[in-house]
Amino acid sequence: MTDATGKRRWYTQNGPGALVAAAFIGPGTVTVCTLAGVNFGYDLLWVMLLSVFATMVLQEMSARIGIVTGRGLTDVIRTQLKNLSLTRYIVLLVILSAIVIGNAAYEAGNISGGRLGLETLLGITSAAGSRWLSLVIGTLAFALLFIGSYRLLERALIGMVIMMSLAFVMAAVLTRPDLTALLQGLLRPSLNDASILTILGLIGTTVVPYNLFLHASLVSEKWRSADDLPHARRDTFIAIAIGGLVSMAIIICAAAVNAADISNAADLARGLEPLFGSFARYFLSLGLFAAGITSAITAPLAAAYVVRGCMGWPKDLKHTGFRLVWMFILGIGITFSSLGINPIDIIRFAQVANGLALPLVVAILLWIMNQTAVLGEHKNTRLNNVLGSLILLVTVALGTRTIIQVMASL
Repeated sequence: MTDATGKRRWYTQNGPGALVAAAFIGPGTVTVCTLAGVNFGYDLLWVMLLSVFATMVLQEMSARIGIVTGRGLTDVIRTQLKNLSLTRYIVLLVILSAIVIGNAAYEAGNISGGRLGLETLLGITSAAGSRWLSLVIGTLAFALLFIGSYRLLERALIGMVIMMSLAFVMAAVLTRPDLTALLQGLLRPSLNDASILTILGLIGTTVVPYNLFLHASLVSEKWRSADDLPHARRDTFIAIAIGGLVSMAIIICAAAVNAADISNAADLARGLEPLFGSFARYFLSLGLFAAGITSAITAPLAAAYVVRGCMGWPKDLKHTGFRLVWMFILGIGITFSSLGINPIDIIRFAQVANGLALPLVVAILLWIMNQTAVLGEHKNTRLNNVLGSLILLVTVALGTRTIIQVMASL
């Protein structure tokens, strides 16, 4: 009886980390990992390993802020910059542009990714059928968000993350990877001109600014005391490790296919079928659907949390303003995905905004993490600051390269 109670108690102390994992394993991540595996085999697995470590470092800081202050990251930023009016407005404007407009642009991709998974799984090829699938996914996301229950959202997303993880990992196992080559790809970094953009893409889809805002808000909803920090850290590290395992599993699957015409996970699912049987296709299609639907829920949720912090709204998932924000994000995603509109220009703007926001958010995060008035004894240690500073340098390089790349393509 004691063991059962202990297990039940352990289960109740987990959740926000799984939502963060659900957020960063979206169709964009699936696509980048697919291309990494198709073009470079196992050679870039080390990038995912480092990206997962960097994500753990930053998300732990974000979780610490949420638990110790009981507020979201945007709310803390707004409060700490209250005496610097112009700076505060500029910082909040950049954050709003990157998170709200960026997530609105990417939401169409989230819904379309989930739709692609269902199309491949169910064998649907008609355009009319595709449009209806977008509406089905959008309606499901709407229902879960509108109910406004954190516990329901948490349980639903944990379930989908488990399904997604099992689907992608099982697909990877079916490819029977070369373990020696796999370990070499994990532990022996390789870098060249051909792979640099893919490396930046892998980092950029794993270390994302909106997850920092989402995580701080989620843990402030889940926990009320600094005594819960050990639970939050364990939850964060386990969930992000699982997310990294999923990303690596996709790369492993893609490495098994020697084909130049693979551009997304749906193509990969079809390409694996003649080699490893229909089960591989079903697992990958199911994983892509789960990746799309989870990101379709977390992206609007993150945007709503950011706006709530900027506006100082109360902590209520049923607040009218909070609901209007996520409805706006979700509505744009459903419309673009249903009509087959390619929001390429908006996505380019979102990439530039995220390129600006990521180093800015990391720099502000490190600044806040060293404020005794905010965190007291829970402020950063010297090791935290060293690791955070190294990650900041990487985000600056990543943001600069992303902006240059997007500008060159205009």
